[in-house]
Amino acid sequence: MTAPRVLRVLIADDHAIVREGLKQILADTGDIIVAGDAGSGLDAIKMARAGEFDVLLLDISMPDRSGIEVLKQVRQEFPKLAVLMLSMHREDQYAIRSLKAGASGYLNKQSAPDELVTAIRQVAQGRKYISPALAQQLADQIGDDRAVAPHETLSDREYQTLTMIASGKTVSEIATELVLSVKTISMYRSRLLQKMKLRHNAELTHYAIKNNLVQE
Repeated sequence: MTAPRVLRVLIADDHAIVREGLKQILADTGDIIVAGDAGSGLDAIKMARAGEFDVLLLDISMPDRSGIEVLKQVRQEFPKLAVLMLSMHREDQYAIRSLKAGASGYLNKQSAPDELVTAIRQVAQGRKYISPALAQQLADQIGDDRAVAPHETLSDREYQTLTMIASGKTVSEIATELVLSVKTISMYRSRLLQKMKLRHNAELTHYAIKNNLVQE
């Protein structure tokens, strides 16, 4: 009888406690091993180049570059590597963006451990994984001729800037967190205000709360 194939997983998350927690969950399986872990987007890309992995568990909020940017580069260099995005953000904020960028699935970090294991096995088989809640949301959009919402026209960085400003962070705080210059974040802010036809942060925050992009 042929032994089941062991899946090699690379974990990329900037929080050591999260990485250790994921390792602990996967240690209880017989067919999944954590073959590497990285604390930044750049390290994740370097490790993907150096080793052979079946699945990349990628946090969407990385300190050096966004998870979406890492995802796009990984998909370009390693098209066969399944990427499962992990996030504390609600699915409706980043899931569709992640899937459009090439992710094999999207999972909230608050999901149950057995759901994580199921998702890894599923994406490793070349299939997509989304939660029942997200599946329902996507189903609701099928055949929906609604106009595209203003925030859906934003780039990934502009959208990230929008949600962070709406959460009460200053341009300087955002620049520090994303390891970008204040000038760059100010440029993203100007672009998104122009695209969304908003005048200032107060209108931006009101829009974000009204459209459930951030928690009140």
